[in-house]
Amino acid sequence: MRVLVARQDNIGDVLLAGPAVRAVAERADEVAFLCGPRGRAAADLLPGVDRVIEWCAPWIDPEPGPVRRDDVDRLVEAARGFDRALILTSFHQSPLPLALLLRLAGVPWIGAIGEDYPGSLLDLRHRPEADIPEPLRMLALAEDAGFPAPADTRLRVRGPLPDTAHLTGGPGYVIVHPGTSVPARAWPPERCAEAVRLLHAAGHRVVVTGHGDEKELTARVAGESGLDLGGRTALPELAAVLAGARAVVAGNTGPAHLAAAVGTPVVSLFAPTVPAARWAPFGVPMALLGDQQAPCKDTRARECPVDGHPCLASVTADEVAAAVEIVAAVREEVPSR
Repeated sequence: MRVLVARQDNIGDVLLAGPAVRAVAERADEVAFLCGPRGRAAADLLPGVDRVIEWCAPWIDPEPGPVRRDDVDRLVEAARGFDRALILTSFHQSPLPLALLLRLAGVPWIGAIGEDYPGSLLDLRHRPEADIPEPLRMLALAEDAGFPAPADTRLRVRGPLPDTAHLTGGPGYVIVHPGTSVPARAWPPERCAEAVRLLHAAGHRVVVTGHGDEKELTARVAGESGLDLGGRTALPELAAVLAGARAVVAGNTGPAHLAAAVGTPVVSLFAPTVPAARWAPFGVPMALLGDQQAPCKDTRARECPVDGHPCLASVTADEVAAAVEIVAAVREEVPSR
């Protein structure tokens, strides 16, 4: 049985699909994972994936190019020969455009979560419970499709991870990750920098991580007290750096889910633009900070719609430092991945 599993948005979303992918892999002879370019690096890290098909879905990507017939034909050709497909989507995304293309590719059985009438596009239209964690939401679709949940439903990544001791000086540090994919989810940089100073003063080695486009931000946040690794790690190296940490401070962004996938506790600075019940770090000790009843609640805003960004600006560096001490104290209780 050859199965195509699709999740076509960002790194964090792809990582959250991991338990569902492992459920499929237990019974399938081959699992191909269809992702967009923003999630490709994470797809390469998922256990249970035999190969990755990359294709940018113009109804999902936030900055899509024009729709071209040759590009659509390329996907249809790549999807030929699969016996089943599971389309994993967020609550605000439709599975139906992809289902149509997979039907054109001849896929005989397709399952997805959806509210819209699917006509002949879906064989299984799964209706999930409301406000359950996103990994369990996707896993429930896999179970409904005949793929029982794995014994371990936590997030995971494929090992072995690279040795990053030359970057960090060895395990036992605290990570501050100041960047986010959208500004509305970011803790103010000056607060991040203050937290680095407080954690350093409390005796922690502090490592600041970030994408190559965030070097100016990570340098500012690291200052004289932290080790700046901005732009120095691809995703496998970042996973290894996160695995060596006692705790990670991050917003609602991909590296927070990557930290969970390697078993590291997270202090989550979570803007309520999407529900924390669905999107907070899953399966690890976690401290949730941020005003979850702020006016931006459930807006899905990319730019903060409220002056002063109160949902996260109200969180102090002292609160973050205290939360680090709490979650770091249970780091040794998290089983090794």
